Amino acid sequence: MPELPVVDAHRHLGVLPSYPFYGGPPVNPDIGARETIDQLREDLDEEGTELAVVIPNYGVPDPAPSFALNELVLEAAAKDERIRAGIWASPRPQDAAETAKALELAAEDPVRVIKISFLLGGSATDPECRPQLDAIFETARRHDRVVHVHTSPGAASDIDQVGELVERYADDVKLHLVHLGGGMSGHIKLVGGRFFDWIAAGKQVYTDTSWAIGFAPRWLAAEIERRGVGHDRVLFASDEPWGDRIGELVRLQAAMGDGELGRLTLAENARALYA
Repeated sequence: MPELPVVDAHRHLGVLPSYPFYGGPPVNPDIGARETIDQLREDLDEEGTELAVVIPNYGVPDPAPSFALNELVLEAAAKDERIRAGIWASPRPQDAAETAKALELAAEDPVRVIKISFLLGGSATDPECRPQLDAIFETARRHDRVVHVHTSPGAASDIDQVGELVERYADDVKLHLVHLGGGMSGHIKLVGGRFFDWIAAGKQVYTDTSWAIGFAPRWLAAEIERRGVGHDRVLFASDEPWGDRIGELVRLQAAMGDGELGRLTLAENARALYA
């Protein structure tokens, strides 16, 4: 298979404090986390990545370290023309003041993305989160930014919940569903119909195949070919250091092939959104 250009639509920068996840000892499972801009640039050099959307690392229950990394990500984008910045924001009411400060950064030229997640609390249907969500999506609309939202099966990150954001905001805001719905149930709900139904309804919805179970990228490619839509809505993302770039890349290349669909999903779609 010939080597195609690669644009990484979602990866992280920053080292988080260790945390005793699930009642165990304090650990740092994201062993590939990069603390400095130079380390990140070395990775991009080694990979041959042409462009990367870089977002503050997150995952521990305290969002303060992620908010603090917004400035580092902006600095990285200023230092390297291959990097586009994503800023971390939170829908939780207790984070409203920090989110308001973060959203002020959305107007900065290198920013392309506002990243949110419900892993640390809140939900798309929680009335107490609605003011923050409205502010996040209004900021994205005003500055033509893409909102990235984490998806994974169950609880507030399930596509049943996150889909509410698509219905509410994606008519005029670009919404990137990270991880293709996340897990078996999310893949089947999205690829089995919802993703394509939203596109047909005019929703500005995108996704990537990071963390996807093996069958899902193949099925997604087959459904794009069968339906004749969606070829411009799928992107490659490594999700480093939580993902595995080599594995993610090989899986997506195998599913999408080395023709037009492969070229679009590996690079051109992300260039259109972020370059």
